[in-house]
Amino acid sequence: QVQLVESGGGLVQAGASLRLSCTASGRVFSWYAMGWFRQAPGKEREFVASINWNGGSTDYQDSVKGRFTISRDNAKNTVNLQMISLKPEDTAVYYCAASGLSTATRMKSQYPYWGQGTQVTVSS
Repeated sequence: QVQLVESGGGLVQAGASLRLSCTASGRVFSWYAMGWFRQAPGKEREFVASINWNGGSTDYQDSVKGRFTISRDNAKNTVNLQMISLKPEDTAVYYCAASGLSTATRMKSQYPYWGQGTQVTVSS
């Protein structure tokens, strides 16, 4: 079993920055890709960013490219999402997810493990 705990959410103004962190436990963290997803009220959970097992490959949703950066520290079993130039449309609950694959993927179905989420609210 894998446990994922997110932290770092909060309420910020448009243009501000936030850094989300996710700490994993329960299996060999460094073997698997990790991802961040988000869900806004009334909307489906959507892909935000993913990173492969060693951090050498990343992928981003178009709307966050250039503003968000995903990274991982396999020695600390953590994956981070640095967010800058936040916009009101970034408001959502952000979820960390652990894949069953080593390669980065956008597909929710490839992530069997999920954290409980952390709220990010961006005011205009």
